[in-house]
Amino acid sequence: MATVQRWSGIEVRALREAKRMSIREFAAHLGVSERMISKWEAGKENIRPRPVNQAALDTALARCDPDTQARFSFLTGDSLVPEEDGGAAAEPIGGSHVRHPVDGRSMAKVDGSVFLSGPGNEPLWLPAFYIDVHPVTNDEYARFVAATGHTAPQDWENGRPADGRGDHPVVFVTWTDAAAYAEWTGKSLPTGQQWEKAARGTRGTVYPWGDQTTPAKCNVRENGVGSTTAVDCYQSGVSPYGVFDMCGNVWEWCSTQTKPGRHELKGGAWTSPFLRATPSSFNDAAESMCDDDTGFRCAVTAETLDG
Repeated sequence: MATVQRWSGIEVRALREAKRMSIREFAAHLGVSERMISKWEAGKENIRPRPVNQAALDTALARCDPDTQARFSFLTGDSLVPEEDGGAAAEPIGGSHVRHPVDGRSMAKVDGSVFLSGPGNEPLWLPAFYIDVHPVTNDEYARFVAATGHTAPQDWENGRPADGRGDHPVVFVTWTDAAAYAEWTGKSLPTGQQWEKAARGTRGTVYPWGDQTTPAKCNVRENGVGSTTAVDCYQSGVSPYGVFDMCGNVWEWCSTQTKPGRHELKGGAWTSPFLRATPSSFNDAAESMCDDDTGFRCAVTAETLDG
């Protein structure tokens, strides 16, 4: 939780903007005059509200929802690291990986915290969850098809993936196909925000590996591979949580609905220019879309695995 040792005009303005209130609304919220708010903000670091007003500001901040607290932390220059972390460095790659009890797939834990979301790096709180370390592969999808009788992807031969492609991400799956697999495992498709946090970590880096523009770290059009690759191929491109293929290889379906019948896609693909593979970028498609560059991975709440 964001806290303030001693309020100045800087923190007053940050709280008002985090709450997205006008000066009039914020004054009414605190029970002071508009002139008082204007005076505090104009004085910046040189203004110290009286103790009774400091207490009112403390209460206003404490009652904010997590997203508002996150915006306040961002506006005041906080590091956005939870207090119990003590300002520690970014999450270690490969930490907190577990095997899911139903499908046996490796999943990475993404702790509950603020992260910087979207092209504008908007602070956003997400509770803890787990996400598949790799996209669902052909071999893994084949077990689902065998167990349920679900229709096999159109690029398979005689109901089986082509030789040598078992560890490639499954493609030619609609959103409905992906959601059916997720339900079979007791998971769900990740939201667009969950997916992005797992890709970028908490600190707003542009790519999973940092801010360096390095197409060689992922399977995108510029590299000329011309097809999908094994899901563990690009080991230098993993995210801060040790999650693979968050840039390139295949677009990945998310649970987030953008319009009726349409859902968000993340990550770019082997067919995409590197520019389109930025994890914060937006893309969506009709849930019936089925192509050779679109797959998925699954997520699950932390309570489900930790509980």
